[in-house]
Amino acid sequence: TEGMKMYGMTKTGPYGVALSYSYPHRFWTVAGSELQKTVVEADDSLHLMASVWDHETGTILPFDAGVSIELLRDGTLVSEEVAYPMLSQQMGMHYGSNYVLDGEGDYEARVNVGGTSLHRTGSFAGRFETAETAAFEFTFDTDELYDVELERLGDEAGTRGAVPAMEMMNMPMGAAPGIDSLPGTHLGRQTSGDAFFDAFAVEDGTQFDADGAYLYVSARTPYNEFILPMMGVRGTVERDGATIADGERLRRTLDPELGYHYGLSVDSVESGDTVTLTVDVPPQVARHDGYETAFLSFDSMQFEV
Repeated sequence: TEGMKMYGMTKTGPYGVALSYSYPHRFWTVAGSELQKTVVEADDSLHLMASVWDHETGTILPFDAGVSIELLRDGTLVSEEVAYPMLSQQMGMHYGSNYVLDGEGDYEARVNVGGTSLHRTGSFAGRFETAETAAFEFTFDTDELYDVELERLGDEAGTRGAVPAMEMMNMPMGAAPGIDSLPGTHLGRQTSGDAFFDAFAVEDGTQFDADGAYLYVSARTPYNEFILPMMGVRGTVERDGATIADGERLRRTLDPELGYHYGLSVDSVESGDTVTLTVDVPPQVARHDGYETAFLSFDSMQFEV
């Protein structure tokens, strides 16, 4: 495990934003079902990580419009890179990449948040559409970077598990809501592709923009139960031999109560219905060490109402 330190935390528009750093390190980007390894280059100075959340609820926000980080020195642009949406066993959902600096000294980092067109319900409707920029001033000191803690967990190698989530200045880590706090009838938990899928049925889904009942799925990592965003999930609902919904795409949605989830509107949900879920697009997020082989290939899952 590689530790991390923080350059600061601030608020801009509806967003809370934190900027933290660690050693430059490898990670894997995802395009469809293909992984591409990003190695550490000789001139990489540090790995910067931006966390973005709703400052009112603490809900971590995955942005389809993206996040970028500009680095300036004495007002002159030194580096600008798209920060990849990433999953880390210690941080959960965040944005990051390796960055090249122009030696030690004082810098300004501008974290540009692009807003989202993601479907939003409840008090989130109409929010998070504006682009905002959070500015941080920091001093890059290689001695401070080398003080970041490194730990080798040899005794647990080869066993199933995860590195515990970090706790830094009460910064949200992107954990999914507790199962007991979610509304509706819990249809159970299935494991596929190393991920947990908890399915729920709400008879009246009006508050979630559903015409009728609302089926939704909360997908999360095991152990730390971080949200798993940016997947393609399809659902089939069968009743007494008839197909009520046939492979329909569940809509990626942000809700203050349900968090980030995948939802489907159906006319009704009845006892005895069978819900089959398939994942045809794995989470389109880059992965740190420990997640590079997970959440890529999924078997179909069945739930009984």
